[in-house]
Amino acid sequence: MIVTSATIGLPVSDLQEAEKWYRRVFELTAPSVEPAPGVLEIVLGPIELQLSEEPTARSGAQLVLRLGVDDAPAEYRRFSDLGVSLGPLEHVDGAVDYFDFTDPDGNALSLYSLA
Repeated sequence: MIVTSATIGLPVSDLQEAEKWYRRVFELTAPSVEPAPGVLEIVLGPIELQLSEEPTARSGAQLVLRLGVDDAPAEYRRFSDLGVSLGPLEHVDGAVDYFDFTDPDGNALSLYSLA
């Protein structure tokens, strides 16, 4: 089997507000697609992010969406300027820079760049 694409689904409580947040934070300009009522797909780099309006309560393990970027420290500063609540910027010598954060619905996200 050869995987040719990936779609990541995240639950959100308010689809319109979630779309606004993701567009602002990730600087998205491509149009979204609504493949079904209460579901919105937007292109996020090499993946499609599928936001679905549904209960966001957690019951057990939680997915963490980790996204590679060119410069995690620069994105950390930009996200901070946007008012996104961030975990610390971590640096692992010779390996990676990364930070964790959540969207307004508590979905766990992380950005990283190779050091």
